[in-house]
Amino acid sequence: MSEILVVYYSRTGKVAQLARLVARGVEEAGLAARLRSVPPVAPVTELAQSPEPDDGAPYATREDLRECAGLVLGSPTRFGNMAAPLKYFIDSSASEWASGTLVGKPAGVFTSTSTMHGGQETTLLSMMLPLLHHGMLIVGVPYTEAALNRTQGGGSPYGASHVAGVDGDNAIHEDERVLARALGRRVATVAMKLGAGA
Repeated sequence: MSEILVVYYSRTGKVAQLARLVARGVEEAGLAARLRSVPPVAPVTELAQSPEPDDGAPYATREDLRECAGLVLGSPTRFGNMAAPLKYFIDSSASEWASGTLVGKPAGVFTSTSTMHGGQETTLLSMMLPLLHHGMLIVGVPYTEAALNRTQGGGSPYGASHVAGVDGDNAIHEDERVLARALGRRVATVAMKLGAGA
């Protein structure tokens, strides 16, 4: 259990880019990152997704949850909340909740929004709630990270974030990159202090 699981849902690619930055931060701290995505959901349940996506990270499984030393979740903002595909994946983890699989492991969260006030912090908080129910230890981004004090875009003590712009044209700003990597390093560092990789 020396891997940090980074699970995300991304429609336009911005959350996927943040996920790769978080994974880089995990690896900078000395642990391996297991990058996984979740498939879209549809109101018509007969529409099944293939077992593997056409491109990008493989889909997350409950086995990934059992094997991880820590977890970082990422989602775009949907009405100030996490997107339904990520919520669906989390909702499928009842047996892991019942068995305490994630209890005592560190966790972090990240998001991307169209606008500065598009619900970044509420989305980050919405992702934390089920992690708290799982007994995980929430890891944020402290103000000792200089980029958190100077960012003009995304970034919050609740987690890493990006302001994509209404048309999604904004590139991930350097401060947002720094904070995403810092989040990954922090989750990995806490996992190592708790015994991962030993």
